[in-house]
Amino acid sequence: MKISIITVSLNSETFINDCLTSVNQQNYNDVEHIIIDGGSTDNTINIVKKYPHIKIIVSEPDKGIYDAMNKGIEIATGEIIGFLNSDDFYANNNVLSNVADIFKKQNHIDACYADMIYTSKFDISKNVRYWKSGKFFPGLFSKGWCPPHQTFFVRSSIYEKFGFFNLEYSIASDVELMMRFLEVNKINTLYVSELWIKMRMGGTTNKSFKNILFQNKEVLHALKRHNLSVNFISFILHKFISRSLQFLKSLK
Repeated sequence: MKISIITVSLNSETFINDCLTSVNQQNYNDVEHIIIDGGSTDNTINIVKKYPHIKIIVSEPDKGIYDAMNKGIEIATGEIIGFLNSDDFYANNNVLSNVADIFKKQNHIDACYADMIYTSKFDISKNVRYWKSGKFFPGLFSKGWCPPHQTFFVRSSIYEKFGFFNLEYSIASDVELMMRFLEVNKINTLYVSELWIKMRMGGTTNKSFKNILFQNKEVLHALKRHNLSVNFISFILHKFISRSLQFLKSLK
């Protein structure tokens, strides 16, 4: 069972080594690592070319991160598709073998996801926030719930059936896609209570309060678009409580 991992990059020379190494060191061999680069002007592509496990490299201008991700999906030949951002990395070398075992042993599963830790941007030994996903129940997206996208592995057939990332959403298209898959089309998912991803703070969404507000605005728009009931106060309250608990958990 081939797993396609798609990494989107743009001037990522500072941290991309950790990302590429973590994929290269996975103990599962049937992996296709695809790099979709937005036309980096730094040393990113030269770094990528040093890794022989990478078979596909595309470097050209795009319409943003979700357009680049869609390019990766179109190219991918794996039965399972996952994403790993250029400044993120796997928590251990067994993640992809665990993912493969899930899909091999449970044919009815369309997607699986797990937990993620945010680390300090320049000190990955310092945990800032532990994102514990939890099992999905209908209605959770209306309460601000969402699994971390980097832990979300999906059968390629699901993308073919229910569509790719919607480019109308510039910062929350990953949330809209998972909402569309889980809430609207009710695919079969499995939550795995394991840490799969470590992500540096400073990503597009959490790099500023303005971006956080804009993402929430897009998520609320997506909920209405899919005719999912939502109460604004309940949405914000649940998000505040869940995020606060995540920060507290990282301190333990």
